[in-house]
Amino acid sequence: MTEKLRKRLITVLKIVVSAALIYFIFTKINLKDVVSTLKDSNPIYLFLGVILFILSKILAAFRLNLYFHQIDVRITQFSNQKLYLLGMFYNLFLPGGIGGDAYKGYVIHKKYQSGTKKVVGVLLLDRLSGMLLIFIYICILAMLLQQPIFQDIKWLVAFCIPLSLFTFWLLNKKFFSYSLPVFWKSLGYSSLVQGTQLICILCILKSLSISWDIVEYLFVFLVSSIVSVIPLTIGGIGSREVTFLYGAKWLELDANTSIGISFVFFLITALISFFGIFYHFKKPQLETVS
Repeated sequence: MTEKLRKRLITVLKIVVSAALIYFIFTKINLKDVVSTLKDSNPIYLFLGVILFILSKILAAFRLNLYFHQIDVRITQFSNQKLYLLGMFYNLFLPGGIGGDAYKGYVIHKKYQSGTKKVVGVLLLDRLSGMLLIFIYICILAMLLQQPIFQDIKWLVAFCIPLSLFTFWLLNKKFFSYSLPVFWKSLGYSSLVQGTQLICILCILKSLSISWDIVEYLFVFLVSSIVSVIPLTIGGIGSREVTFLYGAKWLELDANTSIGISFVFFLITALISFFGIFYHFKKPQLETVS
């Protein structure tokens, strides 16, 4: 099997899985109620949500550039922002072509000759750093939930926070020692990225006039953020919604409202990512810090 054929088969499989999950979701909810919920949304809070999402991506690009500089990729922040936006576009709209991270790795290595291993390493660290903070926020919210399962193991959930930090530090020290000087700074950026996205979700909740079960909805959102990273669907389409659906059932939330929140967040993600099409046709020139 050729590499090209393999990629096409994987893309087809992802499309099939995404379509199947979306179909499954529509069989479990009342679409009219979801649409009605979205129609009554407050545009002012939705606009604030969009601004916060953009801010989270700007902060994420700063974090990535922090790692780039550790391997002597002295790319300017403005060039990195353009490359990051293009990567978002590729991840969501061109799943059958070059993935966003793969493209960033390719052009960075081509321009700076910093070594494929190190470029792949910092791209991986960037993802893991973000997921670590998502996990930490999940633990914090889990301790605030009134679910008996979490109340009974609250001490274990709390212990998972320092344990996960120490494990990630060991991973950095053993395999990516060049990243240690920016270990805490990168985590600081990650906390801001995920914190900003949580506030974005709060704005979405406010726009939908939801003022109850806030912690539960935030918890489900964070869990869905981890699930959507699993490369089984196109841009996480379907997997996030399924997580919201079953999370709502588990935490006794309204399923239609949960799916509505997920759809709004996806639409915001798609809207911002689509602007990366500009750099698809006019590839960004990578400038180096003088």
